[in-house]
Amino acid sequence: MKLFYTPGACSLAPHIVLRELGLPFKLVRVDQSTKTTSEGQDYFSIAPCGYVAALQLADGNVLNEGSTILEYLADLKPEASLAPPAGSWERVKMRERLSFLSCELNSTMNPLWKEVIPDGVKQIFRMRLFKRFDVLDKEVAGSHYQLAGTFSIADAYLFTMLRWPKRLGFSLEPWPALRQFQSRVESRPSVCESLAAELSAQD
Repeated sequence: MKLFYTPGACSLAPHIVLRELGLPFKLVRVDQSTKTTSEGQDYFSIAPCGYVAALQLADGNVLNEGSTILEYLADLKPEASLAPPAGSWERVKMRERLSFLSCELNSTMNPLWKEVIPDGVKQIFRMRLFKRFDVLDKEVAGSHYQLAGTFSIADAYLFTMLRWPKRLGFSLEPWPALRQFQSRVESRPSVCESLAAELSAQD
């Protein structure tokens, strides 16, 4: 498998999951300014929308949506328990959480990166984001992770996005449970390895 990634982007989540599962894969970096890969490919030929992550399978098929990639990977090694069993109520609830993270966090933070968007509009998105952080902070307080107290693909996704506020110019200080969650996940070997690999690729 090939994971197409950009350091610090959403692709960090499947990168972490691949290492959690111990699956063989190759990292292929995407230059977002030119939309070319480290292998010299036009990235649009792999991901028509141009964003990461993308996962190319051995048979050439490609998955482009982050939450789908995460579920696919978890199901390759179900004994690792990074996702509840398919068909269970817990699996439905996990999909609900992945949808929340994608639609309510990722989509809300996306405009904050864009210089062309006025500060007044960005403030509206910040306030919406902060309300979502309020919800998550209450949910993870007293629990190590988001789903039944065990690390899951949803945690890899949330951890990835909790790294963005610092780059966007604000702190997680008002949400102590989220800060504790971030520190807890950051100490996992798979996360340390993923961050080190992406940092090394930037040098």
